[in-house]
Amino acid sequence: MLVPLGSTEQHGPHLPLDTDTRIATEVARRAAPRIDGTVLVAPPINYGASGEHEGFTGTISIGTDALRSLLVEYGRSASRWASRLVFVNGHGGNLTALADAVVLLRYEGRDVTWFACAPPGGDPHAGHAETSILLTLAPEVVDTGAAAAGSTVALAQILDDLRTGGVAAVSPNGVLGDPTTASAEHGARMVEAMVDDLIASAAAWAPNEQGRVR
Repeated sequence: MLVPLGSTEQHGPHLPLDTDTRIATEVARRAAPRIDGTVLVAPPINYGASGEHEGFTGTISIGTDALRSLLVEYGRSASRWASRLVFVNGHGGNLTALADAVVLLRYEGRDVTWFACAPPGGDPHAGHAETSILLTLAPEVVDTGAAAAGSTVALAQILDDLRTGGVAAVSPNGVLGDPTTASAEHGARMVEAMVDDLIASAAAWAPNEQGRVR
């Protein structure tokens, strides 16, 4: 079973709050028919650990501890009837909770892993990559007229400020990257690359020490 995991958080002035959930859901939905065996796609988990975005209206974060507990109990319940389970993650802030939960579930003998929807070369948040992907998945929800560049500094250079003050401390509009260069064509290629990665990961089924496939 594939379980899309996203977030509800501000994605600049031009993208919807459920951007991460939409991406994870669509990657899972497109991959499922191409994976060997009968693969179910669960309804998405719409809330995650998004504390770094709480400086912006619309963000709802349940935090790492609550998310970890949710994923553990979800995995325990689903594993009663699903032989394998993959959390398909669309939000970077969920990674600590995901790794902790999946490591515990695997220790308990459950065949659970997680996969990161991470387009190669993508900028961090609401920039070229996510805007391009939404332009190909759901162009009607993208307000291209409101798209504006945010912080385009390398993530490593602003990481300390991000950790102490959240995204609002480094980007007044909540964007990390430049959405004005986005294109549906590039978005389609990124989506297909993530779908191909998920299919290959499911076939290889080689979780690392954090329970992640690929």
